[in-house]
Amino acid sequence: MAFENLSDKLQSIFKSLRGKGKLSEEDVKAVLKEVKLALLEADVNFKIVKKFIKDIEARAIGEEVMNSLTPGQMVIKIVNEELVKLMGGEVAVLELKPANEITVIMMAGLQGAGKTTTAAKLGAKFKKKGRKVLLAACDIYRPAAIKQLQVNGEKLGLPVFSLGTEVSPVEIADSAYEEAKKTGANVLIIDTAGRLHIDEDMMTELCNIKSRVDVDYTVLTVDAMTGQDAVNVASMFSEKVGIDGVIVTKLDGDTRGGAALSIRAVTQKPIFYAGMGEKLEDLQEFYPDRMASRILGMGDILSLIEKAEANIDFEKQKDMEKRLRKAEFTYDDFLDQMHQMKKLGGLSAIMNMMPGMNGISPDDIDESQMNRVEAIILSMTKEERSNPKLMNPSRKQRIARGSGTDISEVNRIVKQFEQMQKLMKQMGGMMNKKKKGFPGLSGFGGNAFKGMKFPF
Repeated sequence: MAFENLSDKLQSIFKSLRGKGKLSEEDVKAVLKEVKLALLEADVNFKIVKKFIKDIEARAIGEEVMNSLTPGQMVIKIVNEELVKLMGGEVAVLELKPANEITVIMMAGLQGAGKTTTAAKLGAKFKKKGRKVLLAACDIYRPAAIKQLQVNGEKLGLPVFSLGTEVSPVEIADSAYEEAKKTGANVLIIDTAGRLHIDEDMMTELCNIKSRVDVDYTVLTVDAMTGQDAVNVASMFSEKVGIDGVIVTKLDGDTRGGAALSIRAVTQKPIFYAGMGEKLEDLQEFYPDRMASRILGMGDILSLIEKAEANIDFEKQKDMEKRLRKAEFTYDDFLDQMHQMKKLGGLSAIMNMMPGMNGISPDDIDESQMNRVEAIILSMTKEERSNPKLMNPSRKQRIARGSGTDISEVNRIVKQFEQMQKLMKQMGGMMNKKKKGFPGLSGFGGNAFKGMKFPF
């Protein structure tokens, strides 16, 4: 999970502040010393950490905080604001030209950073906005890159322009621009060659493409998992080629977060998008305020809503609402909710984005068991899934054999289902009282889930 280590440490540090009625200057300095260590351990650039702490200290050791009724909360608020500022403040947008003109985006980056896949993901984003996109395969040094772009383009319904590996990248980019004119494409994304390390030939080639084709955005792709190396790469590209912004890939697997927190401050260039998964649609706009909230354990409800709008079948949810009003919840509903959670990235991802869910231990969520739970439920008859009261020892034995699991696992799932059923009945009761529709999990707060073991 992105920023997991840093988030855990900062939340632990600030926990001691929340209940304090008064803070001394020594209290603030002691807390900021721990924050400094947490940021350094997260692989954030040392100079950035030094300035960050200095800026917070200047605001935190003052009348605004010391005389506040909730000084601990005020310090956390200041840290949140400074984190947002560190990551760029406002969300950066790739502004496209009018539809009758061609917007040219050149992708750059080292080999292995996910540049080619990101080019296709970005193309899919613009296609959803009604743009006609053309991908240009200019990585002639790694034949697999051309094939990879073509495969991804085919999956997303995006045309790919290629002249093979015998023509120079500059000529391919120039020809791709002419092809975009002919076909009426209004967004041209140029996938350039990556290298295992930065070299002069690579930089020269990128500069030559920019001199031949009127590039609107040079977007650098960096791998979040490489930490400070990603920051060094961004600095070098910015200096030698000139970049307009960055896309950080593999951020979902970076538990430290040093790259995302450092790049904006070092290069003064915005982060446009963050890669948050392997799927082609897992490219998300980078919102500094939402990311800061997640780091400090305040949740990210807006991103959760956006993911839900893009992935949830709301017709099914309306049907679920009707059944909940009648206090009904079956194994089929249980299975359907699992599938919906998968679409949102799993239960742990949902909890990470919801405020008030810090009381849930990661040990309560074992998402690797999801497939086993599904196998158990699918081994039930239609009648058993729709009427949980039918479950008895002989049926459980049959289900265990059919799903290739032990009877103890079936018993565990039945018990957990009963817990979930009680929770859903509570939700149905709330809905009937309020008559305002489905309240969502946030209506319960974190305490509703404490002590509850999830099957996935």
